[in-house]
Amino acid sequence: MKSQLVKLPGLVDVHVHLREPGGTQKEDFASGTKAAIAGGYTQILDMPNNTPPTIDLKSLKNKIDLAKGRIYSDLGFNFGGNAQSIEYFPKIYKKAFGLKVYMNQTTGTLLVDKNEEREMIFKYWKSDLPIMVHAEGETVEIAIKLARKFKKRLHVCHITPDQLSSISKARKAGLKISCEVCPHHLFLNQKDEKKLGPLGIMKPHLLTEIEQKKLWQDLDKVDMISTDHAPHTLEEKYDQTAPKFGVPGLETTVPLFFEAISKGKITLKRFIEMTSKNPKTIFKLPKQPQTHVIIETTEPFKISSLNLFTKCNWTPFKNLYGAGKIKKVVLRGKTVFKDGQFIDKPQGKVITPNV
Repeated sequence: MKSQLVKLPGLVDVHVHLREPGGTQKEDFASGTKAAIAGGYTQILDMPNNTPPTIDLKSLKNKIDLAKGRIYSDLGFNFGGNAQSIEYFPKIYKKAFGLKVYMNQTTGTLLVDKNEEREMIFKYWKSDLPIMVHAEGETVEIAIKLARKFKKRLHVCHITPDQLSSISKARKAGLKISCEVCPHHLFLNQKDEKKLGPLGIMKPHLLTEIEQKKLWQDLDKVDMISTDHAPHTLEEKYDQTAPKFGVPGLETTVPLFFEAISKGKITLKRFIEMTSKNPKTIFKLPKQPQTHVIIETTEPFKISSLNLFTKCNWTPFKNLYGAGKIKKVVLRGKTVFKDGQFIDKPQGKVITPNV
């Protein structure tokens, strides 16, 4: 591929885990938003499964206060859904972009596996912003039934190919339902898991090669790409007494997908839809005037763990091939990142939904 410069809108990721408060040894608002900008992302939304979880006004305000003046990309927050957080739904819907409901086990204490509690959460969520679900396998059917019953907008996180038929049926029946796919499910599979060991542990688990191929084939049914950026330190990942789910992904998505674009697996237009247009519309993110990213297309190169801005300082995509590098990021008319270097102090803002 001949090197050329490509101008894109700022990328958007509605599903990241910045770990502050409670896990700042692996990421914080400063390092995580640096990783975002270095990866071409100018707007990201943080997930609520912190310690303590983001399930009340105090915890949400604390995050907002901690972020101010320290963030490099624009940053918004998702709210946690459980029995305790329901009373705050009317007070936070203009401050949070989505309600995250964990219907299967993963990192944190927000698991909601009782049907009565799930019903209450769906019933009392008053906003037209999405209820985001971690729903593995057939659990997605339960989420769809609840969304249909209570007429709520649903967003299925990190989908696997077995869920797409249920999502398509729900769409045809008139349900407002969107979904996302993660780079690690498209570019890694269970063969890689054997090589990665603990670094390949995530929820949902890596797919078989056949499932991965099916996911690529059905990419036209998926609304957006989300990294599910979920950093842990290497010490934590290799601690076999307490497995940690998740991998970092903000800085490697552009190289991986530009390699896929060069091979004809996805078009540039579709990549822009999935990383900017669709997430902005579905989650009602505010406009970012005079904001864009310049990407330099390159000959294939091996992705490395060196020179990453994420605090965890590793990537499961090491030695996979990429074919695009972030040359420059312009945020509201100001160049904030160029040739691998940050320029000036943090320019990011805490954002709220455009409702």
